Amino acid sequence: MKCPYCACEESKVIDSRPTDEYERIRRRRECIKCQKRFTTYEMIENVPLMVIKKDKTRESFERQKLYNGLRRACEKRPVSVGDLEMLVDDIEQTLHNSMEREVPTETIGQLAMDKLKLLDEVAYVRFASVYREFKDIHTFMDELALLLREKKA
Repeated sequence: MKCPYCACEESKVIDSRPTDEYERIRRRRECIKCQKRFTTYEMIENVPLMVIKKDKTRESFERQKLYNGLRRACEKRPVSVGDLEMLVDDIEQTLHNSMEREVPTETIGQLAMDKLKLLDEVAYVRFASVYREFKDIHTFMDELALLLREKKA
């Protein structure tokens, strides 16, 4: 951090505290060279997450879109809104932790299916049928057979 008075690049932190809204950290610093004090603010960098769609176009990640798709798969199932929110939180956190700025829809869909499989198998099959675009009853049955084999293992 450069000193605003002498441009020295070395300073020491004298005091740190959160701002009133807890979104930033206020730091009082003292320049090592000129001993003058100055204040800096530190905040989390929000890097927008871009989704690469099947047609290779890109759009911003929308949490609500993911939530709506999962909610539709869970209709008339014993899945609470809280469980659904936690599932979306978990997927979103996983995506941000990957440190990738662009994520293919395939990755998001696979994460959603993996989480849904643990939460509710019927919702999983519903989501998979739309996401994987099952063409006929055979692909649907293949997915069910795979699910049953995994369950036995």
